[in-house]
Amino acid sequence: MAKDTPKEPKKEHAPKDHATKEQQKAKSKEQHQKVQVTEAHKGAVLPMPKGYKVRMTELYLNTVRPALMKDFALTSPMAAPRITKIVINIGVSEAKENIQALDLAKEDLTVISGQAPQVRRAKKSISNFKLREGMPIAVRVTLRGTRMYEFFDRFVSISVPRMRDFQGVDPRFFDGRGNLNMGLREHHIFPEVNMEKSPKARGMNITFVTTAGDDKKGQALLEYMGMPFKKPVKQEAKH
Repeated sequence: MAKDTPKEPKKEHAPKDHATKEQQKAKSKEQHQKVQVTEAHKGAVLPMPKGYKVRMTELYLNTVRPALMKDFALTSPMAAPRITKIVINIGVSEAKENIQALDLAKEDLTVISGQAPQVRRAKKSISNFKLREGMPIAVRVTLRGTRMYEFFDRFVSISVPRMRDFQGVDPRFFDGRGNLNMGLREHHIFPEVNMEKSPKARGMNITFVTTAGDDKKGQALLEYMGMPFKKPVKQEAKH
């Protein structure tokens, strides 16, 4: 009789379910990272890098605040006026008929401010303007802290010199409490805006909110920080 050949021991394989679960987790992680990268390239707002210092912050602490304390005889640095926030608003009236105009204005404001804006809707229905309550009609963004000083620096240094026939900011734009409220005819003064994507010039409103309390301190604060104000015209004495 032939001898029975010894059977080879069966190799133990890892369970298929365990391997497939790990592969699925790895794939989902890679897809999530790809989505984040593509969204960032599309224009999503990225966080400020660590240790980033805005020169306007250092200018205020080292130069502007001591000068304001000296001019207005202030004893405490906390009493010196400062900028608390900057509010930028763009009205989009054609959004009632073309919603793409609102998306375009939202993209422009995101690039200008470095922060995702908020869509503002109509509070009342007005039949003469074909406006219904809840319709999106504007975009708004509120800047504070580092982004606020960064925008102020770019606005004063780059955007203001690009204005047509600019002769200085009128001090009458103050509201009586040291807050400056100014309107712009064209948002193309910001070099970040792509002229090919948004050829139509849009008006915008910018409000600089301060803790000054009166127009004199507010004007002194913004003037020290680089805001060019219109100089009063000296009237010649009549002989």
